[in-house]
Amino acid sequence: MENIRKYGKAPFKAALIHGGPGAAGEMAPVAAALSADLSVLEPLQTACSLDGQAEELKELLQKEGGGPFVLAGFSWGAWLAFILASRHPGLVKKLILIGSGPFEEQYSHAVTGTRFARLGASERAEAGELIKQVEGPASPGQTAAFARLGGLLARTDAYDPEPEEPARAGGVAFDAGIFQKVWKDAVRFRRSGALLSSAALIKCPVTAIHGDHDPHPAAGVSKPLKAALKDFKFIPLKDCGHRPWIEKAAKQNFYDILKKEILT
Repeated sequence: MENIRKYGKAPFKAALIHGGPGAAGEMAPVAAALSADLSVLEPLQTACSLDGQAEELKELLQKEGGGPFVLAGFSWGAWLAFILASRHPGLVKKLILIGSGPFEEQYSHAVTGTRFARLGASERAEAGELIKQVEGPASPGQTAAFARLGGLLARTDAYDPEPEEPARAGGVAFDAGIFQKVWKDAVRFRRSGALLSSAALIKCPVTAIHGDHDPHPAAGVSKPLKAALKDFKFIPLKDCGHRPWIEKAAKQNFYDILKKEILT
């Protein structure tokens, strides 16, 4: 798999960091939409540890030169961009956190409960079995289970998505091995307080964009970061789930906000 996709010509202003971990390519629709007005990068993370992904992202950006970049990270990618900005502040001009996970452990427990409450009984049972498989020992069907689980959760995470969006999910390269190893690191990093304490090393402005229907609690992003960062802005999106770019009501507003944040 190629490690980076380029939309437009150098110099590149921004890089879009996908989530998962292990869901490479999910930011392609956003990159394609932005490319009409901006030159953007879409790095694809392949390393199997938190530190490895941070180092991989740093090297990919340094290879492209130019910089510093605006980093727009989605979900896990918001954390990864945050970590990179704390470790290599000279590389990052601005951070945009889209649908970020909560920065403190106390807010994290609501996510699974909210998602399961939005599923029917049979889907809840299936999701529970898929989680066990994804988090269990390596197996031949583990990545397929990860992809299926992603499809179920995508439905719980959305408010009113565009009907054609599920077809685009085929372009995402799911990797359960990357997810399992990196997410274990990420959970420990947050639980230890190191994720939030990284804010003290961030020198650039930070903007969080968050849907009001996102199962990741907005307070888990806005409250900790407002207290920890000197230059922080929180932008809620009405009638919007975890992925703003698929939402009928919020999509255009999301792109207008994202472009403005990248350019200013």
